[in-house]
Amino acid sequence: MTTAQRETPFAAATAAENSRSPFVRLTDLIAGIAPGKPAINLSVGEPQHPIPPFVGPILAAHLNEFGRYPANKGIEAFRRTAAGWLSRRYRLPRPLDPETEVLVLNGTREGLFLAAISAQRWVTPSALKPGQLPAMLIPNPFYAAYAAGAVAAGCEPVYLPATRASAFLPDLDALDEALLARTVAFYIASPSNPQGAVADRAYLEKLAALAQRFGFMVFADECYCEIYSEHPPAGMLEASGPDFANVVVFHSLSKRSNLPGLRVGFVAGDKRFLGPFLELRNVAAPQVPGPAQHVGIAAYSDEAHVEENRRLYNAKFDLADQIIGDRYGYKRPPGGFFLWLDVSQYGGSEIVTKRLWQEAGVRVVPGRYLAREQTDGSNPGADYIRVAMVQDNAMTADALHRLVAVLG
Repeated sequence: MTTAQRETPFAAATAAENSRSPFVRLTDLIAGIAPGKPAINLSVGEPQHPIPPFVGPILAAHLNEFGRYPANKGIEAFRRTAAGWLSRRYRLPRPLDPETEVLVLNGTREGLFLAAISAQRWVTPSALKPGQLPAMLIPNPFYAAYAAGAVAAGCEPVYLPATRASAFLPDLDALDEALLARTVAFYIASPSNPQGAVADRAYLEKLAALAQRFGFMVFADECYCEIYSEHPPAGMLEASGPDFANVVVFHSLSKRSNLPGLRVGFVAGDKRFLGPFLELRNVAAPQVPGPAQHVGIAAYSDEAHVEENRRLYNAKFDLADQIIGDRYGYKRPPGGFFLWLDVSQYGGSEIVTKRLWQEAGVRVVPGRYLAREQTDGSNPGADYIRVAMVQDNAMTADALHRLVAVLG
């Protein structure tokens, strides 16, 4: 977006609206509208499957640790466990050093946000003209923390369309060198939210090569990596070389282990970045309680609950295959737990969202609220709704049947 565009009243109003939470905007959209049937909430990506049975006993066994301030980098046992899990889950060029290449996070949202501020301080763009802002590249649609971090860091968020034409991932070949030369960080999610797209190894290697050539950081959001239909998604650390140069990955127990309220995740990768990132976190970030980290140790040491979780999601996608079929451009996504449905012929995302609530009691998110307008005025999410497959099978089937009944 140009400076002139930012200064117009219309652009300023649009930017202010876009900066609001998509869920706040959704609440405003359907305010005053009574649901046509008993409500089913498929808007928030909050896992509803049972939490692992070991959570309570482990918390109880470590209650005394709530009486101490935890170290911001995380307890050694957690960092060692996270590093070991990464080596089992991915084909890494070498094992990670738990001391310098892994940090615990209070969930990944705050890590993804603060990483932008750290990158702006640590990365020097190779070419920045006087008065020009450094850039942070963000897939569009995207997770809101990416853009919030870019703005807080004083960078220009540059939204890269991730549409069906580019397999719902940013087109790396479309990036010009002038933009890459002023880039500080590139956010990428695989599997992506909301489309469920998965980047293959070749894509990740190309992105890592660009980062190393131009000197920017890759922030790889891999929170949905354990929810997939057939093949485990490749990871960014696999593609970054033996020193994990210019790459860090973010992982969380929220989706993997159905523990969104625990607020435990981690970041791993390039130790040159993680050193100053830890310094920032020591003064600005929330610490992770010791008992929660012990739960994380158990969660990253156990695969049985993860396999059962994946089975439950795949069963719900089986329902979508049967009930939705080939309507709304639906194709079973390779990863994640969202449906990304094309409703352009029914009036677009906001109109359809209101109809589904008013006529069927089904709450979804307009894709427009998960994306930003591109410089040509288009919005990659405007024609879509996001449906979170987080309820049980019976409720999911009911909601999908209602959706089809409304839209046909």
